[in-house]
Amino acid sequence: MAPENVIIIGSACAGLTAAIYTARANLNPLVIEGYQAGGQLMLTTDVENYPGFPDGILGPDLISLFRKQAARFGTRFLTEDVTRVNFSKHPFLVQVQEKEFKAHAIIISTGASANLLGLKNEKRLMGKGVSTCATCDGAFFKNVPVAVSGGGDSAAEEALFLTKFASEVMLIHRRDKLRASKIMQDRLFKNPKIKIIWDTVVEDVLGKEAMTGLKIKNVKTQKTSEISCEGFFVAIGHTPNSHLFAPYLKLRENKYIETAPNSTKTSIDGVFACGDVQDFVFRQAITAAGSGCMAAMECEKYLEKIHQ
Repeated sequence: MAPENVIIIGSACAGLTAAIYTARANLNPLVIEGYQAGGQLMLTTDVENYPGFPDGILGPDLISLFRKQAARFGTRFLTEDVTRVNFSKHPFLVQVQEKEFKAHAIIISTGASANLLGLKNEKRLMGKGVSTCATCDGAFFKNVPVAVSGGGDSAAEEALFLTKFASEVMLIHRRDKLRASKIMQDRLFKNPKIKIIWDTVVEDVLGKEAMTGLKIKNVKTQKTSEISCEGFFVAIGHTPNSHLFAPYLKLRENKYIETAPNSTKTSIDGVFACGDVQDFVFRQAITAAGSGCMAAMECEKYLEKIHQ
């Protein structure tokens, strides 16, 4: 079987934008979208900050539109997980269970997974009060109390951002001091809307159709109690889905795939990475789509060069 021009691994905003661009360039891309196709937007209810949708759009509906547009230009999809890759020789090898594919170029867009606390009702109420992104969902919580779990810079940033909307922001931290940088701590302590609940862990999210509060426990006294809030933001970091590629590609210390400055090129010529698997700064649908466009254009130039 002749090698594919390009295989795109992953199928959220970055991968599907790369598919649209490579398909329109007549590269006949194959997207191996995985069983959990669509990425983090599939867990999001309303998306109000994606340009072109003044009334907002549901996360899964936005992904569906991306996919239809990619299919319209001839993108092929395989709804299975990649089980192994080999980037040590060219063409590159991509294995899906027993099936083997080869490709002249690879675009990796496998995203990142938000770290969760592992609570009983956390996933069930995701998008119904529980969120992992204040920038995405903060505006839905105007004039109501919300809580944030975490103690690092990301939790501090989320809490401060939420004060623009919420009536009160409760930052719940398991220790008696924060890991956040001093400047972030100073901002937290000065903000009258922020209340820090020390030495405390979240035991569960309360609510049936939508969350109504949290069950919390003080780790020093072991006393449990309940607090009322309509939003709960889990801010304990993200893990990039990069483990498959670690034997071949250069990763940053935080396990995100390293790409060249102003580029999606990885440490291997012909392998490109876009979206949240390489972006640990912005992590937005719109920036992921933009980097998918970049990867497709760089991929097209690479294929032109090797096929001359």
